[in-house]
Amino acid sequence: MEPVGILLLIVAFFLIIVLFRSIKIVPQQWNYIIERLGRYRRTLEPGPRLLVPFVDSVRAKVDLRERVVNFPPQPVITADNLGVQIDTVLYYIITQPTAAVYNIDDYLAGVEQLTTTTLRNVVGSLDLEKTLTSREEINARLAAELDKATDKWGLKVTRVELRSIEPPLSIRDAMEKQMRAERDRRAAILNAEGTKRSSILMAEGEQQSAVLRAKGERDAAVLRADGEAKAIQTVFAAIHKAKPTDRLLTYQYLQTLPTIAQGTANKVWVVPAELTKALGGIGTAFGGGDKSGPAEEEEVEVDTSALELDDSALQALEAAQQAAREVQDLGEGKDRGELPPAPA
Repeated sequence: MEPVGILLLIVAFFLIIVLFRSIKIVPQQWNYIIERLGRYRRTLEPGPRLLVPFVDSVRAKVDLRERVVNFPPQPVITADNLGVQIDTVLYYIITQPTAAVYNIDDYLAGVEQLTTTTLRNVVGSLDLEKTLTSREEINARLAAELDKATDKWGLKVTRVELRSIEPPLSIRDAMEKQMRAERDRRAAILNAEGTKRSSILMAEGEQQSAVLRAKGERDAAVLRADGEAKAIQTVFAAIHKAKPTDRLLTYQYLQTLPTIAQGTANKVWVVPAELTKALGGIGTAFGGGDKSGPAEEEEVEVDTSALELDDSALQALEAAQQAAREVQDLGEGKDRGELPPAPA
C-alpha cells in the first residue's frame, strides 16, 4: 500500500473518532454534566448535542426520574429503652444535577446515613406503643427533616415509608399474650351480652305468653259462666212459663230418687222424710185431683234474644224446652201413662 493511502486511512479513522466524541445523544429524563479541561462547562438536556472533541468531557450522567432506595434495617432505641429494628424505604428525585454531583461525593451514602440519624432522633422520642401506632406521623417527620437536609444536595425527598418495625422477641410474645387476653376479654363480654339479651327476650316471651294465656282462660271462664247462666235462666223461665203444679213437682221428685241411689259406693240408702209426703201428694193427684185452688200465675220474663249459644248450650236449651213441654202437658191433666218414663 502506498504511503498516501495509509495517510488517508489514518485521517479517516481520526475523523471518525472526532465525530464520535463530538456528538452526544442525551436520553429523555437524563442530564449530562460537561466539563471543559476539568471545569464545569454546562449541563446537556435530552436530545443530540455537540461537544468540542478532546476538550469537553462528560463528568456525570444524572437520572432525573424518581428513585426508590431500600435501606437495610437499622437498630433504634425507643424512649422506653427498647431496641427495635426498623426497615425504611426512601423515595427521592434529583432536582439540581450540578449540586448532586459537586456538593457531595456520594449522595446515596449521605441520604442513607442521614435517614438513619433522623430516624433515631424521631423514634427515640417515642415509646414502643406510640412507635407501632404512629407510622404516619413518623413518616411525615422523616420526610420533612430529610427534605430540608438534602436540599443543598439538589435532592427532593418525596416520601419516606417504614416498611417494618420489629420489636424484640420477648416483647412480641408479651404483646401477643396481651392481645390474646384482650380478645378473650372482648369475646367474654360479647358472650355475656348475648346471654343477657337472650335471657331478657326469653323472660319477656314467657311473660307475654303467661299474660295471653291468663287472658284466654279468663275470657273462656267468662263465656262459660255466661253460657251456664243463660241456660239456667232459660230453664227457669220455661218452668215458670209452664206453671208446674204440686203433682208435677212430686212426680219429678220421685223420678230423682233412683239417681240418688246410684253408684257402687252407696251401701245404705236413707229414705228421706219427705217421701211420705210425696207419696201422699201422688195419691191425691191420681185419686181425686188437687183440692187446693188454682195457684196464682206468675209470669217471668227472660230476655233470650241476646243469647249466643254453642252446640252444648243449644242441646241444653232443647232439653229444657222438652222438659217444659212435658211439665205443661202434665199440668193440663194428661194421663200418668203419658208421662215420660223415669230414668233407669
